[in-house]
Amino acid sequence: MPRQYIRGTSATRFWAKVQAMPNGCWNWLAGQHSAGYGLFSEPKWGHTGYAHRWSYEFWKGAIPNNLTIDHLCRNRLCVNPLHLEAVTLRDNILRGTSPSAYHAAKTHCIHGHEFTSANTYRRPDKGTRMCRACSKIQKQRSHSLSQSHPADENQHRHRREQ
Repeated sequence: MPRQYIRGTSATRFWAKVQAMPNGCWNWLAGQHSAGYGLFSEPKWGHTGYAHRWSYEFWKGAIPNNLTIDHLCRNRLCVNPLHLEAVTLRDNILRGTSPSAYHAAKTHCIHGHEFTSANTYRRPDKGTRMCRACSKIQKQRSHSLSQSHPADENQHRHRREQ
């Protein structure tokens, strides 16, 4: 299908590319970014940008510099301003379904210890959470193995080889 060029104001061009859906989403029908977001060319931007950002600015005003737009409906093609919220990038990521969001939502470690402020250590190099109870158990195991006699170690090794 050949491209249709629509003349007129930005709003006229924008709304010609939107379809209201029964679920309340306003789906973008024109060009899309490879990540699934709608693309819209706004002359005042001087470049092509995201359609949902144009919609947010049209209905709600400027997006603060330190915030990004989150699709509350999880539909990247939606440009309904009621489905869009300006949030920090961290909040946007944690609301999603990425591995970071999945792990951040965990309330307990793999051994069942609760992640509380007293039981959680954050690695300074990566910022990941570590369970203090599990770390303590691991240190105790390592310490007890290092304290055992060489003869005891040979018995342990012999049992493992069987």
